[in-house]
Amino acid sequence: MTSKYQGITGKFLEINLTTGEINDYKIPDLDYRLFLGGKALAAKILWDKLMPRVDPLGPHNIMVLSTGPLNGSSAPQSSRFNISTKSPLSLGITSSNSGGDFGTTLKKSGLDGIILKGKADIPTWIEIIDGKVTLRDAGHIWGKNTEETIYGIDKKTASLCIGPAGENMARFACIMAGTRAHGRGGVGAVMGSKKVKLITVKGSEKISYHDREGFKKSVKSWTKLLKNNSITGDKLPKYGTSVLMNRCNDTNTLGTHNFKYSTFKDADKVSGETLEKNHLTKNWGCTTCPVRCSREVKYKDGVIKGPEFETMGMFGPMIENTNLDAIIEWNYICDLVGMDTITAGSTIACAMELKELGLWDDFPASFGKTDHISGLLYDIAYKRNHGKLLAEGSMRLSKQFKRDDLAMHSKGLEYAIYEPRGAVGHGLGYATANRGGCHLNGGYLIFLEALGPLTIDPLTDHAKPGLTVMNQNLFEAISASGNCIFSSYIIFPDLPGFITKGPIKWIISEVTKLSRFFLNFLGRIRPWMIPINFYRIPHSKVLAQLTGMKMTLGNFLAVGERGFTLERLLNLREGLTSEDDSLAPRLTDTPAQPGNPKTCVPLKKMLPIYYKTRDWDHKGIPTKRLLKKLKMDFLL
Repeated sequence: MTSKYQGITGKFLEINLTTGEINDYKIPDLDYRLFLGGKALAAKILWDKLMPRVDPLGPHNIMVLSTGPLNGSSAPQSSRFNISTKSPLSLGITSSNSGGDFGTTLKKSGLDGIILKGKADIPTWIEIIDGKVTLRDAGHIWGKNTEETIYGIDKKTASLCIGPAGENMARFACIMAGTRAHGRGGVGAVMGSKKVKLITVKGSEKISYHDREGFKKSVKSWTKLLKNNSITGDKLPKYGTSVLMNRCNDTNTLGTHNFKYSTFKDADKVSGETLEKNHLTKNWGCTTCPVRCSREVKYKDGVIKGPEFETMGMFGPMIENTNLDAIIEWNYICDLVGMDTITAGSTIACAMELKELGLWDDFPASFGKTDHISGLLYDIAYKRNHGKLLAEGSMRLSKQFKRDDLAMHSKGLEYAIYEPRGAVGHGLGYATANRGGCHLNGGYLIFLEALGPLTIDPLTDHAKPGLTVMNQNLFEAISASGNCIFSSYIIFPDLPGFITKGPIKWIISEVTKLSRFFLNFLGRIRPWMIPINFYRIPHSKVLAQLTGMKMTLGNFLAVGERGFTLERLLNLREGLTSEDDSLAPRLTDTPAQPGNPKTCVPLKKMLPIYYKTRDWDHKGIPTKRLLKKLKMDFLL
């Protein structure tokens, strides 16, 4: 089956690892129109095929690898692809996104995605060449680290693999796509539970375009916007994501000492500027990306991939470490063993606080004393010694010591490094994100509250529910298209200083607060009410030119709203409820600034408004009216 739309192959492969059976899985064009691809389309596949309440590390769990329509095209930042499954951390639905070249190569092989089910009897290598699959014995690479696993693979072949952490099913094991990581939610543990060590893909097909000339013209304008923007054209290429370290510290939004504090006095020692000055050899980036935000750094006698901001934060301020050389090494170890650096750092910080309180005296590391971290990371991957407990993640670790309050997570997934008591809307995003404490699935409202070129009052709850919903829907749609979230930065043009500071900034902030009277009804807006395309959100126009779909900004945002809503319903089906839309008590009850109650996240106040804004009922369940609006009749 092929789709009538261009840029889409219309074909998934379903691989039953238990039986070795391989079949085509047909995706109707209606599902492409409603969900596009990526995590949104993966949610629909999981809804149709995943049995409720299965063991995430058992054979009945399903993994969906899905591309977006823009994968394989010349659109900028269009190499992002998705892996969705049931999470061993949250026991709800997780999705993990990565760049690199796997998604674009999968599309060139004639596939939009792969569905994995069952469990192989022996370690398995899935080899795909131009859409044809061979299941190979991977016994010779089982037990090897991720570098050793892909050693010798030719440059035209893209790969996904797990390391020892995935093989041993550490709950926050990741999947490496070359040097890029599908880090969050434990997708590597699920792949390991299925005995899949390696997936390689090679292809030579080219995608087709509905309006090639129009597409090329729009891509040229889009690329120009990215290169002329101060963030995507200057700061990210020069410093990478770690440019945010000092900015977060300056705005009281840098998680420190297991989120006990919101600033770190030595933040500059582990900042992007310091990394650029003392360690950087060059910057590089994903396929088709003009931003080039990735780092290559000096390490011993060679060069390796450098750490991202989240890794530098978790292995820096979160555990009060100032040794940037050590962070570079720990990031490398985590990639070798296949482990999420965010959950690893947060779980180690939780253990350090347990030790600080006299509850785990023999734990071999303390805040500021980190000589044993390298060994701990290997112990986690092999689930030995102290690593056996750490491999469960902070939520389960803290329960062992009857101090649930010390785990900094929502729905079992640890927070990113951003401290929400200095940006309360960001805290609402953590609480409501479908995959747990995720800054991106949560809507990344901190950009509007503290980090962007123009910010609004970070401590008010006014308008934050509506802005969170708006951002979440936009990010879901961008992800479904196969594009990078950083492409959203160009929505906000560079502004002169007299606007971003002083009385004009205050006026804009106050007007934004008043926008709540409109934003609180976002769930009632129909796609036809936004029948335009906006040049600073070029995705919708480019998608229309690529695929031939009737894609307006309204239709594009509806894709995101559908994807987010369906993931919510999947979580409800898995047993998560509104009680799980919560934050660690430290963030809601203890002011980041002593004596200033505004530096707590007013979650109880914002959450009912958030539900109403989404057109969910008071229990956080999407209404039938919403499902009808979104044309999700299969749920009615």
